[in-house]
Amino acid sequence: MKNDRVFLAFMAVLLSLLALAACNRQEEAFDSSSSIIVTVYKSPTCGCCGGWIEHMRNAGFEVREVNISSSALLKVKDKYGVPYELRSCHTAVVGDYVVEGHVPPEEVQRLLAERPAVKGIGVPGMPLGSPGMESPDGTVQPYTVYAFDQTGNMQPVAQYP
Repeated sequence: MKNDRVFLAFMAVLLSLLALAACNRQEEAFDSSSSIIVTVYKSPTCGCCGGWIEHMRNAGFEVREVNISSSALLKVKDKYGVPYELRSCHTAVVGDYVVEGHVPPEEVQRLLAERPAVKGIGVPGMPLGSPGMESPDGTVQPYTVYAFDQTGNMQPVAQYP
């Protein structure tokens, strides 16, 4: 009887340690210092895309740039199911998700941490003050980050500023 209690206590401690280790590994996977690869499809001459890429790199992401023509970029957006209302100047792929336009890096980190059942997130157009679209006079236009699903349905997930 005493051996059974010792065994059960040992198993409880062991399971707790395993659960703690698994949680720590999951947190490390989304730590901004971890190297998460972001593939960005963009025009080779787009300066604001380069600005967004710098924001992503500063947040700890590893970024791979794929410079393509405008017509090829439209095909990428079609391939990944980016809704027309959400389209912007660049399209990125991060893991299983699509990131369209000037989405703040913290929203991409949240997407990867929470893993919602969506196709991706995006910011429509090119709002002043969004990452990569900074204005010399500090102008910031309000903008919304949207999530979208496989069928193109969109819903707001964050508002800036």
